[in-house]
Amino acid sequence: MTHTPKTDTIGIGELASRTHCKPETVRYYEQIGLLPDALRNEGNQRRYSEATVQRLMFIRHARDFGFSVEAVRELLDMADHPSQPCDQVDQLARRHLAEVESRIQRLMVLRDELKRTVAQCDGDSVAQCRIIEVLSDHRLCSHDAAHGGAEALR
Repeated sequence: MTHTPKTDTIGIGELASRTHCKPETVRYYEQIGLLPDALRNEGNQRRYSEATVQRLMFIRHARDFGFSVEAVRELLDMADHPSQPCDQVDQLARRHLAEVESRIQRLMVLRDELKRTVAQCDGDSVAQCRIIEVLSDHRLCSHDAAHGGAEALR
């Protein structure tokens, strides 16, 4: 359905530019319901209001903080009801903080393991390379947490 948007709307290119977001991402957020469907002009081009600009900036900032798409959906729902208490927002943010702290701990373990492995490499030949050797055999890692490696970080 084509609507005649107000003259103070902007196109997808300007929206993307103002929010540092690719047009494909804007369309994706519309498709999954984080952004409302855009109004369309007579030429069927998407048009966006200032409220959509603000909503997309919120989404981008939440994603920059590392919140998942589902967490962003929850945060948006809560933000859409400003008179409600913020205890659910607080709980969601605290859970996310705990996940971030856990990830940092795992990254520190991996960093230390990688430093140790790199320091043991003499740089002679690949056949004698300690890095290749450790990557080929997890038993050579010094810390159990390093065995989870990249899988533990996902």
